[in-house]
Amino acid sequence: MTKKINIIGSGFSSLAAACYLAKAGNEVTVYEKNETIGGRARQLKKDGFTFDIGPTWYWMPDVFERFFSDFGKKPSDYYELTKLSPAYQVYFGINDFVTIADNLSEICNTFETIEKGSGKKLDKFIKEAQNNYDIAIKDLVYRPGVSPMELVTLETAKKINQFFGNISKDIRRKFKNKKLVQILEFPVLFLGAKPSDTPSFYSFMNFADFGLGTWHPKNGMYSVILAMEKLALELGVSIQTNSSVEKIVVENGTAKAIIINGEKFEADIILSGADYHHSETLLDEKYRAYSEKYWDKKTFAPSSLLFYVGFDKKIQNVEHHSLFFDVDFDAHASDIYDFPKWPDEPLFYASFPSKTDDNVAPNGKEAGIFLIPLAPGLKDTEFLRDRYFDKIISRFEKLTQQEIKNSIIFRESFCVNDFIKDYNSYKGNAYGLANTLLQTAFLRPKLKSKKVKNLYFTGQLTVPGPGVPPSLISGKLVSELIQKNS
Repeated sequence: MTKKINIIGSGFSSLAAACYLAKAGNEVTVYEKNETIGGRARQLKKDGFTFDIGPTWYWMPDVFERFFSDFGKKPSDYYELTKLSPAYQVYFGINDFVTIADNLSEICNTFETIEKGSGKKLDKFIKEAQNNYDIAIKDLVYRPGVSPMELVTLETAKKINQFFGNISKDIRRKFKNKKLVQILEFPVLFLGAKPSDTPSFYSFMNFADFGLGTWHPKNGMYSVILAMEKLALELGVSIQTNSSVEKIVVENGTAKAIIINGEKFEADIILSGADYHHSETLLDEKYRAYSEKYWDKKTFAPSSLLFYVGFDKKIQNVEHHSLFFDVDFDAHASDIYDFPKWPDEPLFYASFPSKTDDNVAPNGKEAGIFLIPLAPGLKDTEFLRDRYFDKIISRFEKLTQQEIKNSIIFRESFCVNDFIKDYNSYKGNAYGLANTLLQTAFLRPKLKSKKVKNLYFTGQLTVPGPGVPPSLISGKLVSELIQKNS
């Protein structure tokens, strides 16, 4: 039976859910508070430069392929993909960097030159990680987090110890060189927690990195959003921007409508892909499933200080993606998770998409994105943003041995206050709820409201977790749950 479904937000999970629900024959409308769609994956255009405001890493291409194949489509029907070669570069000091190739064989050779015997160890480690990937990404993450029994399979039973060990210890048992350890710990940072708090099973992220590679969609990650928008419109979805939802109307324990600019929009089903905590504040308190105390105790993935910089020249000695691990990794992690504060010496990441894509910067110029991971909830001021930009740019110049400050045409920034203002993000977090052992699968906030009938949630604070591929999967999971319960 056809249902009228109102969806709050237009990020990856909301658009994915909209496509699935429309394909099933429902009347679907997406309401987005901002001027443009995409949620955290919006785009900034300025003076001929184009920047992805949010995600810049295209990993797990198979998840995108699986999504589009559910509609008889392929990613190539909508956007062009390039596999990055090299995938990325990691700086540890002046003239001290490791380049990660686009294939495992070369990466093993690189490891071997740094630590004797590590090439074979890496090959074995990635084969084990691939097995975990096959279990997790091809099966487990497509389960709705309703019951702990979802995690109990013949395959997971064989790996029970990996759910209680942590990936940091596993890596350090196999590899002694500090640089190799940090490179192998890097992918799990996408899960939003310290490697020492991330279960061993999540080594599947290392296969996503070294096994499947790093890709770039032409014109940036926003191309994927535009592809999903086109698919949604082809399926009959209506998308309304500049539509900030003020309230979710509940009558007799059932979600009935949303209020936008004082106007009521009724529906049979309400689905929120907005920040989960914020979504519940749209309900009267008695209908909220999770208290403020609950959210305050949760481990959130980091926030970020981001800079979008236009340069009047090409930047040398960097790749499309470059990581700067020339300072204490553990100290910065502690400043995020243990004793939250602005880091004394931050690690940072820089992306220069114009190294790969001529469309994102004028000829002879360079588009640069810089990111510093931060604890959510920190005080955010222009003074601090300026101070940290100067800090990382000075280090960047020293490490890459070039002068770039005088080549800056413009600089835009995005930080905690912007995540709150633009996305209603809890404490300004950037990536959602971390995937720690006690925040995995059925232990995450539920896709279906426990207190309100016909009210559902999707996105990185619920199942399966943070990141773009999990958000696509979250949209599919909630759509299946809605259809099952309708």
